Amino acid sequence: MTRPNNLIAIVTGGASGIGLAIAEKFARNNIFTIIIGRDESKLSAARDILGENGTAIQFDLARLEAIPSLVKDIYEQYGRIDILVNNAGINQKKEFTEVTDEEFQLIMHTNVNAVFSLSREVVKIMEQQESGSIINISSMAALYGLPKVIAYTASKSAIEGMTVAMAIELSPKGIRVNVIAPGFIATDMSAKALNGDEERKRKVMGRTPMGYLGKPEDVANTALFLATDASGYITGTSIRVDGGNAVGF
Repeated sequence: MTRPNNLIAIVTGGASGIGLAIAEKFARNNIFTIIIGRDESKLSAARDILGENGTAIQFDLARLEAIPSLVKDIYEQYGRIDILVNNAGINQKKEFTEVTDEEFQLIMHTNVNAVFSLSREVVKIMEQQESGSIINISSMAALYGLPKVIAYTASKSAIEGMTVAMAIELSPKGIRVNVIAPGFIATDMSAKALNGDEERKRKVMGRTPMGYLGKPEDVANTALFLATDASGYITGTSIRVDGGNAVGF
């Protein structure tokens, strides 16, 4: 059992990239952070980074039927859940007409259905506490068109919509819900999207006024703000962390 005065956070997809940066930022600020992921080797390395202020659970969020038991186990062990960061997600770069129904549904299942199911179970606990902060991770793909990522774009657009619907319903109960829309951040996922696609890379850099890719820590700093009382009167908001990309030309 952690110290009862610690905030308790769950970060999905927390073993690498943006998720790990958020988890590390939380842990360094005395938030006990539970990262959830599928890759045991990455989870082990992330657990070492978090030290005494964090732990890791190997779990496939696509197993929706097991999510209630997962959340129950976390609550029984730590006594509360104060913060949920829905960061886990998958992408696919493929021509629109070549995307199969199965591929589309897989991305929607992981990026949308799992977020809904996990949030629903965590909210049941936050309602009892009459407090909580949920942070959904979206994408600039939800704000403007990107080629060859139809399923990912659809999933992140759904996350933006879910966020405002959740905020309207849950904020009167003391639960704030916000979304972060990262731009092009230097991660393995963005590398797969940009490497070998010089046209897309030129477009990205050409319309980003700050002139460089963001760092995972840039998103983590925003997540820490939204997780704590520093943002106590903010809910239903989407914050772009994109170096000005959304307003660039």
